[in-house]
Order: sequence, then C-alpha cells, then structure tokens
Amino acid sequence: MAVETLLETQLSLVFDMGLDENGKAKTKRKSYSNVKASATPDQLLQAAQAIASLQTEALLYVERNDTNQINA
Repeated sequence: MAVETLLETQLSLVFDMGLDENGKAKTKRKSYSNVKASATPDQLLQAAQAIASLQTEALLYVERNDTNQINA
C-alpha cells in the first residue's frame, strides 16, 4: 500500500498588478516557504491578510502548496 509523506508546505499570495497594454490582467506571486504543515486554512488566510496589508497591490487570492512524497 502506498504511503504519502508531507515534505513541505508553501504559502503563495497572488496580487493584482492591473492590466497590460493588451488589456490582459497581470498578477504577481509572492511565495513563503517553511510554513507550518499543521496550519489550518483560517490561520493561513489570517497570515496572508496580514502580509497583504503591508503591500500596495490588492490581494487576489491565496494558495497553499504542499509537496508530498509517495512511497510503496
């Protein structure tokens, strides 16, 4: 049976950078490593909102990226 092991959790904040010359939406992503794996979605959102409050751009959304290893 396969076993999954969580190796790393990363938090990414995606900011609105306006529109380019063609009218297409531009975004900027800031990623933070070494995020506590046991953090809840509410805790991650609170942290992201606190970080976003220090930025001039508007926060579009937040992503949690988990890296897992699967072994047999």
